[in-house]
Amino acid sequence: MSRYLVTGSAGFIGSRVAASLLEEGHEVVGLDNLNDSYDVRLKQWRLSKLEVLPHFSFRRTDLLDRVSLTKVFEAPSAGTPPFAAVLNLAARAGVRQSLEDPEAYFDTNVTGTLRLLELCRATSVPKFVLASSSSVYGSRNTVPYREDAHTNRPISPYAASKKAAEVLCHSYHHLYGLDVTVFRYFTVYGPAGRPDMSPFRFIQWIAEGHPVDLYGDGRQSRDFTYIDDVARGTVAGLAPLGYEVINLGSDRPVVLLDFIREVERAVGRNAVVKKLPAHVTDVRETWASIDKAKQLLGWSPTWSVSAGVASAAEWYRSNRDWARDIRTSAP
Repeated sequence: MSRYLVTGSAGFIGSRVAASLLEEGHEVVGLDNLNDSYDVRLKQWRLSKLEVLPHFSFRRTDLLDRVSLTKVFEAPSAGTPPFAAVLNLAARAGVRQSLEDPEAYFDTNVTGTLRLLELCRATSVPKFVLASSSSVYGSRNTVPYREDAHTNRPISPYAASKKAAEVLCHSYHHLYGLDVTVFRYFTVYGPAGRPDMSPFRFIQWIAEGHPVDLYGDGRQSRDFTYIDDVARGTVAGLAPLGYEVINLGSDRPVVLLDFIREVERAVGRNAVVKKLPAHVTDVRETWASIDKAKQLLGWSPTWSVSAGVASAAEWYRSNRDWARDIRTSAP
């Protein structure tokens, strides 16, 4: 049994990664500040599923609270690192929202990452996993996006904050030998997903008969990646790799209008689409090259979009009494 710290453990990806580690018999310390960047009921629902599992403990702590965070890194026994690895899955997420409060994004995504890296150095934690994003590829790269593509022209504060965190991780690998795996996630979706992302929004809006806000012409495509595939890949990234940046995506981009049709089938209702101008932070397409994940991790996605959407829609039906009231925009 190994002991891991998972930050953002009440978040969408963090909670599923924590569950995967617990299912493998490991001990997990979950950390989250339970902020209100989106409806806290979703975070509490995810957390409740973890708290009934053996070997899980939870700390409600902010990455910017230096004193509390340092206490989390106290070793359970003298002379040993407190954790076999730190998986930093906490983040201020959301491209469009980052235009409204860019400082909050840099506080959490950059300064928060720096605090964790410093504590890993100080306590000899050997492994660090960082959640990054496909948004770092910007709008000028050709598809499919390869990890060696140019990523120095982000088009949102969110993307810039994720790129900055990646660079910080490399410096700690270079200076202190910290083993680091950076994952660039591509449009992760599934049960209890983030309500500011299109999969949750489309399911809720279509199920409740609300108009579906569609930015642009609907022909843009996204590399939708199911949450269980992402969690499995993230856990695989705990292997010693030195310093690697790895895409986790489906390698099967889907046009948004086609994705809406999948939701219509899963929900059993037709969408009323309301077309809006394209947003300045939107890119035309995302598409992950996953050759590196296959080569280094032996990982490839197993969930189809139709199965993934059906699973997310079933979760919504089972929790509709409160999920129908979840805000699909930032408070």
